[in-house]
Amino acid sequence: MNLANSPFTREELIPQEEKLEVETRKGSLFIGIPKENHFQEKRVCLTPDAVAALVADGHRVLVESKAGIDAHFADHDYSEAGAEITSDTKKVFSCPMILKVEPPSQKELDMINPQTVLISALQLKTQKKEYFKALASKRITAIAFEFIRDEDGTYPAVRTLSEIAGTASILIASELMARNDGNALMFGNISGVPPIEVVIIGAGTVGEFATRSALGLGANVKVFDNSLTKLRQLQTNVGRPIYTSTVQPKNLLKALRRCDVAIGAVRGKDRAPIIVTETMVEAMKKGSVIIDVSIDMGGCFETSEVTTHDKPIFQCHDVTHYCVPNIPAKYARTSSISISNIFTPYLLNIAENGGLENSLRINKGLKSGLYFYRGILTSKSVSDWFDLPYRDINLLFF
Repeated sequence: MNLANSPFTREELIPQEEKLEVETRKGSLFIGIPKENHFQEKRVCLTPDAVAALVADGHRVLVESKAGIDAHFADHDYSEAGAEITSDTKKVFSCPMILKVEPPSQKELDMINPQTVLISALQLKTQKKEYFKALASKRITAIAFEFIRDEDGTYPAVRTLSEIAGTASILIASELMARNDGNALMFGNISGVPPIEVVIIGAGTVGEFATRSALGLGANVKVFDNSLTKLRQLQTNVGRPIYTSTVQPKNLLKALRRCDVAIGAVRGKDRAPIIVTETMVEAMKKGSVIIDVSIDMGGCFETSEVTTHDKPIFQCHDVTHYCVPNIPAKYARTSSISISNIFTPYLLNIAENGGLENSLRINKGLKSGLYFYRGILTSKSVSDWFDLPYRDINLLFF
């Protein structure tokens, strides 16, 4: 055979074995939804509507009694959606897949069976080495939903909760100003009345949605951030020109002296940087309000101290401080719906792809949320933080 003018090599012309497509078999999930017992945690991972979608797709969902009560989802709502209801906590934690908002406590980890799939928040800064040792001893596969990425590289869980926190910060400030010990001012552009002055420090998602809410209520808004890209993006997203500035002490102090509300929305790698000093807080107007959304990372106001939903405020230099770390939990139903909207498509895809392992191979965004695989640490950030050995997940998949 003359191959001189052939576009194929001799090896390519030799008959090859036929390769048939291996059909992916749809899997069936058995999901446990325990009641959250973490301090002031009122959210739940799946709404009754989400449960109905999963059950209609052929999956089982076991919900602990009163798991959604704080988010105003009754046991009856879940049972009508097709979920199984139980008062036995151990039975819920014995499910092959467990969904939680908060990471499980040591007591809850003891109830989890070996080789369980755990999907929850990780909250890296609050964890201890013992937590990861317990996961390793039970060969658990764990996914942190705050690390899951969308197709565009964003973190959907972090973004949606930041949207709630940003919007809530303005609503909370409005409530605090209307208190008897507040400055008796109302958000709103009332004819003939000077508008409320709001200073927002940080132009990320929290800052953007705080800006949207404040502008919607008619306030004058000033946004400070050292990233010109974020400031430019914020103005584009809100669709109107507003006062923006880099964080220069002179300009910031001038704005703080005049403002009625100051929102702290700055993040950091390990700790939020302190942007507003105690001297700056002293210069603020009597009765003004500080909402430090960054308090979960230490706070960006020097005078900030962690508070709770039961006692959310304190006074310092005649300025009201609101420093609750978990603001979205105050709006438990809205937050639960947002979290459920994130979980449900992933769960349906996991089943459609024939199980979690196949989904992890296909979905890079879901893989980025994986930090433990069958008892092996696969997250470099966790490894660096706790000085634990880890392995690349790509080396564990074949």
